[in-house]
Amino acid sequence: MNPYTLATLLFSLGLGTTTAFASYHWLLAWMGLEINTLAILPLMAQHHHPRAVEATTKYFLTQAVAAAMILFASLTNAWITGQWLMQDMSEPFPTTLILVALSLKIGLAPLHSWMPEVLQGLDLTTGLILSTWQKLAPLALLIQVYPTSPALMTFFGLSSTLVGGWGGLNQTQLRKLLAYSSIAHMGWMVLIFQFSPPLTTLTLFMYIFMTSSTFMIFKINNALSINTLSTSWSKAPVLTAMAPIVLLSLAGLPPLTGFMPKWLILQELTKQGLPFLATITALSALLSLYFYTRLSYTMTLTISPNNFSGPTTWRLKLNYTTLPLAIAITLATLLLPLTPGISSLFSP
Repeated sequence: MNPYTLATLLFSLGLGTTTAFASYHWLLAWMGLEINTLAILPLMAQHHHPRAVEATTKYFLTQAVAAAMILFASLTNAWITGQWLMQDMSEPFPTTLILVALSLKIGLAPLHSWMPEVLQGLDLTTGLILSTWQKLAPLALLIQVYPTSPALMTFFGLSSTLVGGWGGLNQTQLRKLLAYSSIAHMGWMVLIFQFSPPLTTLTLFMYIFMTSSTFMIFKINNALSINTLSTSWSKAPVLTAMAPIVLLSLAGLPPLTGFMPKWLILQELTKQGLPFLATITALSALLSLYFYTRLSYTMTLTISPNNFSGPTTWRLKLNYTTLPLAIAITLATLLLPLTPGISSLFSP
């Protein structure tokens, strides 16, 4: 892709998200979401592969439906109340419709079916953008609307944690597995933002660190399925040794960074008098732990039955930048001792 075109598309991605962040008017927020969607479509279809074109079409149709629902709901609310402001969402029907539309945009269960199929058709770099950056604007709008339908969002959050765990158990494609991982983590965030929006923000940042490092590890190893992970030792031995730690952090095991948000969320749910919900959510994390452990086992304790025919890349000059990966791995594994300080930064 032409560098000027790429720079324009990335600028539009940032502009759309920033517009949605800064808006207090539903029409401006809708415009920001549309700019964001239109900017990522060329990035998704840039390889001209049939699967990429199919994934781009599915993503466009899904986002168009969600955007139409947001526009219709905001128009209905403006017709009833005479206001376009987000703070004036007092009518139950348009508010519920907007919550459903935003949940569809970020792929919450049971509105999640597009997410694994779309991510499977993309390359890992665009998949990383879809799994992280594209979640920011809809999640920010969700946090602004949340007080009106807590039961609905609790249903979406609990469904996402369970579906994200169950759905990833029988996957052999890494991109689909990461899509279900994204669905499960979004469920954790949605469950807690009605009680503690700063904790949702903290969980989102931790998720971005861990997912970014996972995507970059798979990108460097050129791995798209679980079977190809068994050749990782011959490509990048040190990186392969670090990968299980990152994956177990994504699963939420102590003493790694991923344990921090899960620990704080379960603590907050218990404080709010919801021990049953906290128990179900904690049990759903065990489902995700299984497929993360499966990936770790494949990378470190198995050897490919065939001889690796490619070059031993660890002996050659690196053709990629390692600094972002090093920073992401460090943040994804070593932040748990800093929990009190980090929590104070995100406290109101």
